[in-house]
Amino acid sequence: MAVDELQAIIQRCQILEEADFKGEDFNLFQVAGQKCLEDGYAAQLLEVIRNEKNKVIIKNMGWNLISPLVRCIFMYKQEDDKREHCLRILDELAQLCNPKELFLGLLEQIEQTSGEQVCQTIMLLLQPLQTVLLKLQNKKAYSVGLSLAMIMNQLTPLPVPYTKQQIQEDKLGLCQCCNAVVDFAKPFVNEVVKNMEKSSEYNDMELKEELIKFCMKSLKYPLLTAQLEQLEGIEEHPFRHFATEIIDILWNIRELIPLVFVPHKGKSPPWENQEFADIERKDSADSLACLSYLMFVQHFGVERFPVVFSPSYLLLCNMTHIEVLLKSFLSFPTLQDLFESCLLRMEDNSLLHHYLEFRVFINVPQDLVKIMTLCPMEHMRKKSLNILQLFVDKFDTEGKYTLFRCLLKTSNHAGVEGYIIKNIKDQIHLALTKEYDNVWFTGHHLISLLDLVLSLPEGAETDLLQNSDRIMASLNLLRYLVIKDCESDNQTGVWSTLGKIKQNFLQPLRVGLNMSKAHYEAEIKNKKENRKEAHSSNPLCSVTVSGEKMPAMTTGMQLQVLHSALFTFDLIESVLARVEELIEGKIKAVMDEKS
Repeated sequence: MAVDELQAIIQRCQILEEADFKGEDFNLFQVAGQKCLEDGYAAQLLEVIRNEKNKVIIKNMGWNLISPLVRCIFMYKQEDDKREHCLRILDELAQLCNPKELFLGLLEQIEQTSGEQVCQTIMLLLQPLQTVLLKLQNKKAYSVGLSLAMIMNQLTPLPVPYTKQQIQEDKLGLCQCCNAVVDFAKPFVNEVVKNMEKSSEYNDMELKEELIKFCMKSLKYPLLTAQLEQLEGIEEHPFRHFATEIIDILWNIRELIPLVFVPHKGKSPPWENQEFADIERKDSADSLACLSYLMFVQHFGVERFPVVFSPSYLLLCNMTHIEVLLKSFLSFPTLQDLFESCLLRMEDNSLLHHYLEFRVFINVPQDLVKIMTLCPMEHMRKKSLNILQLFVDKFDTEGKYTLFRCLLKTSNHAGVEGYIIKNIKDQIHLALTKEYDNVWFTGHHLISLLDLVLSLPEGAETDLLQNSDRIMASLNLLRYLVIKDCESDNQTGVWSTLGKIKQNFLQPLRVGLNMSKAHYEAEIKNKKENRKEAHSSNPLCSVTVSGEKMPAMTTGMQLQVLHSALFTFDLIESVLARVEELIEGKIKAVMDEKS
């Protein structure tokens, strides 16, 4: 019988001194204890462990029972008395075993768990692990850090529940487990806080640093990808609660404000491998970006936030985080909100152009442009466009001017360029209609900007269809300038540079239009002539775009595309003719006045 075998081993070990225990004794105890558990004698094993005479044996050998004990706990049903006995054994071992040995045994068990049992195992072992860590005297901070890192590493591969139903079901137990881990860390947080209260020059930074690492990992996972909006029907949102607890820990150990405003404060380990160093740097950047998002968008801990900083300074502090979030927009789409939130705090025209000297203020709008042009989600593209406009509106006139020049040179997208040109037109209109002087959108500064706007990238050979948005916006701008700015006033300088505009823009555009229309008209004629032949043989035509074969097109579909292109050319030509007519009319009127 398993219990008899265990009793025999116990009796043999009772007469031995602690130093005389051998490896064989440990193995025999583990096998016999495991057999008791598996055969259903957990109650008898509990009596053996509680027996005062066996205290030394359990202290040295008890940790070997952790693995079989965990297996049996998961094997028995919730209401089974045997499961209850196993749980009591676990509590007893936490009190009686050598803390160092039991710590390693518990950590090994957490490391070995996988799949659906990860959260169950962690939640089962958190209490005994906490009990053991509180007993440790040497390397306590290191052991706490190792425990938290092991737990977070095991949780990280699990998918984060996102929808209301997923959060309510909490199928893998992640929501519950995350909050249990925070409770596990609280005694160590309290220890740091007490030590800091005792002395303003608190020097034992090891435990504090381990807690900071835990908070940073928690910000990266699960909070960076978690759904944090209030959900109807969920009284206490588990991830909102978890976020509140993480913010509280950082506040209590006096690291919340430094992390928000001094992003490079955290110390990174000196990795010899550059790849590891890069991963560490990216994880830290993601975590700090999430922290800013929690504070400035979700308003966690906002009541502790000092209200002494200007909106422009808050934007400056957050731009690095905004850049991180925008570069990962497909993973964290809602985190665009941090940029929007910072901008909404500011008044229009209040952001000084000097901020564009910070490289991040150039990078971020370029990242927005990438989302506007490449993101597969329409609502994200629209939101990025709205945020870009908001960003433009906040700058002073010189800032707007500089930003427009930059985006015209870097966007490489006709639609975006057309949008920027429309913004330039709006700024020129303000400059011409307001009383105060605006040197950036009139005179020689504007002429320099018009050199970028009123030109064709490849002259007469420019793909007019591809660049139609930009060309139409440029023509509309030129039409506005000719109508609004009289040659006698010439506030914009457009009349001084008219010869250059004709040479670089209007004349090549006319030539390009004639060539493009002739080409497309010939194509239409060719398609119509070959239509009967195509019907009798192969009515489909395959088209290759960027090396990828597109769905086959019928001749009718091809003709529709060609006619659509001709319509675009006609539209451009009509505006071009109107601009040329206006210019000639104004010049003639001036000449008539002189004569």
